[in-house]
Amino acid sequence: MTRWLSATALVLALLAGGPLALWVSGEVDLQGHWRSADRSSAGLAPDPQRTREAVVQVYSARAFNWRGLFAVHTWVTTKPQGAANYTLHQVTGWGRPTLSSRSGIPDRAWFGSTPRVHATLCGPPAAAAIERIATLLPDYPYRDVYRTWPGPNSNTFVAWLVRQVPELDVALPATAIGKDYLGRELVAVPPGGRGVQVSLGGVLGATLGTAEGLEVNLGGLVLGIDPLAPGLKLPGIGSVAIPGLARGTEHVSC
Repeated sequence: MTRWLSATALVLALLAGGPLALWVSGEVDLQGHWRSADRSSAGLAPDPQRTREAVVQVYSARAFNWRGLFAVHTWVTTKPQGAANYTLHQVTGWGRPTLSSRSGIPDRAWFGSTPRVHATLCGPPAAAAIERIATLLPDYPYRDVYRTWPGPNSNTFVAWLVRQVPELDVALPATAIGKDYLGRELVAVPPGGRGVQVSLGGVLGATLGTAEGLEVNLGGLVLGIDPLAPGLKLPGIGSVAIPGLARGTEHVSC
């Protein structure tokens, strides 16, 4: 009994420790107002005036206000060959349908949070992905449904899209709460493309994949091992690289 209580206490500490650390450190702004929050470009997208070839990118940034203690918001951007602007494909909770595809700044801050790019496709692979994405968007099954937790939400959409676009095999961050929401399905291929994912409504589950590594989903919060960092995956914080083994950031030029 004592061992069980100790193990339970350890798991609860791991689940709560990350969000609590972010709150104490002040890394997540809990006082900002969305009207005045930074929405400028982070300079992560290839300049469409200089890059004629097709481009597709996958982004994430800390969610706004207290949600940022736990999760990130993800989105996908596309630029066909020769296009002068990017189109942002994302799900938000303040409109119906929840899914929007609009021209805009691809790498702008998400209401004060600097984005991170997780994948960049250029040239023919990007052109093929853009064509595929265009046919898939009308089939997104949760166009009129949004739930912050456990999903479907913005991360549910990006995970759904990535699973169906072969060129976009990318592991979404562990903090993308909602990426594990599979609706009525129990088993799926993870967004990274290789492996298996089991999920009970996005609340409980596990993922084992070549890109995702090992993830255990407890109440939407993820604990695991990240083979790409390489390091650990912790709730709220995300991937923490092992010192001396950290890899470089995503190369985004085309």
